[in-house]
Formats: sequence, C-alpha cells, structure tokens
Amino acid sequence: MSYLENQTAIITGASSGIGRAIASKLAEQGANVVLAARRKEKLEKLAEEIEQTTSSQVLIVETDVTNKDDVENMYNQAKNKFGSIDIYINNAGVMLLSFMSKDKVNEWDQMIDVNIKGVLYGIHVALPSMLEQDRGHIVNVSSVAGHETFPSSVVYSATKYAVRAISMGLEKELSTTSVRVTNISPGAVQTELADHITDEQVIESIKEKNKDRKILDANDIANAVTYAVTQPEYVNVNEIIVRPSKK
Repeated sequence: MSYLENQTAIITGASSGIGRAIASKLAEQGANVVLAARRKEKLEKLAEEIEQTTSSQVLIVETDVTNKDDVENMYNQAKNKFGSIDIYINNAGVMLLSFMSKDKVNEWDQMIDVNIKGVLYGIHVALPSMLEQDRGHIVNVSSVAGHETFPSSVVYSATKYAVRAISMGLEKELSTTSVRVTNISPGAVQTELADHITDEQVIESIKEKNKDRKILDANDIANAVTYAVTQPEYVNVNEIIVRPSKK
C-alpha cells in the first residue's frame, strides 16, 4: 500500500511545469488529486493521462488563485468529492523578471497577486479544515530567488521571500499541531515560466546565462515534494532547496 493511498492533494498551477509534475507524481504514489489552474483544456489532458496510468481519482476545477471566491469554490468542490483534503500544494506562480527602471507596474501587481495572495488564499481555505481534522500538510513553492536577489528579480524575489516568510511563520505557529508546513525553493527549472517575460534585455541575459548551464527538470521538484509529504507524521520537513549542479 502506498503511503499516499486514500489521501487527497490539491495542486494549484497544475496545468504545466512543476505543478503538472507534482500532480502526476502524487497520483503515482496513490493520492487522489485536485487539479486547479486557469487553463482547463490542459487540466483535462493531464487528468486523462493520470486516469489512464494510475488508479487515483481526479477532480478538475478551473481556478484563478488571485480570486478568493474561485479558490473557495475549488476547495469546496474538492471537499464535497473527497470528504477531506490532506495535502495542499501552493504552486501557482509567475516570474515576470524585469529591471526596475522599465517600470512594469502591472507585472509587479500580477506577481504580488499570484505569488503572495494566491498562497494566502490557499492557506485561508485549507488551514481551518486541517486543524479541525487534526492532520494535513501545506506545501508552498517558493524559489531560490526567495533566498537571494539578482538584477531584474527585485519584485519577483520580494514575492518569493514573502512565500518563505509565510512558510516559516506558519510552521512555527503550527509546531504544536499535526499540520505540517514545507517550503520548496527550486533553482532554474525547464518550464514555461520564463516564456512570459516581456523585458527583452532580461530575455537576452537569460539566454546567455543558460546556454551552457544545466537546468533542472520539473520532475526533480516533484520528487522533492513527494519526499516531504511521504515522511512519517512525526517528521516535518520545513524547507528544501533544489539547485542544478554543474554538468
């Protein structure tokens, strides 16, 4: 019997990249999965793959994590279908790198809304039920950019530092309960995150920086998440940093 059998996990940002990999990996480990994201067609494709390759049940809920009503609706649908939620993965995020002098205020707002408020809305819906059922695991996906700042990452790093601060504070608050908290900080991962950057100067800088650099696969982060959530109940893995090594 898999450790995650009969457990249910919600994964935000599940339509691609790290979220997609996490959902697939947890389903392989026996968990029922709730796939939450805005792109319903991509969620449907992933759900079909999971149902064909595992015995896990899947629920799709089109969700905008910046909308509190959307997140509440998604969580309620999940509880109605599965009865309880054991794992909540706050994965949805955007990385709109730009130099501050470019004054991309709308992109700053978007990162704040998705990367910070999206995490808070996830905790808002998940935590009360987890405390009531006296078990649960909240996983927040931050970034190595939440540990250090570099040119063009000022606002993005600020949002990911915030995710780490939320994770650390929440873990301390819940340290005498049965609700666990893990912060995951990925390094450079091959996903579509960078495809949404609009600052041409940053795009060229990233291309130059990564041309001879090893990049992580989304499954590498999914493996780290799986490690954290499959530990015995008395083990609380508070933080994992995953960086690519040299070739």
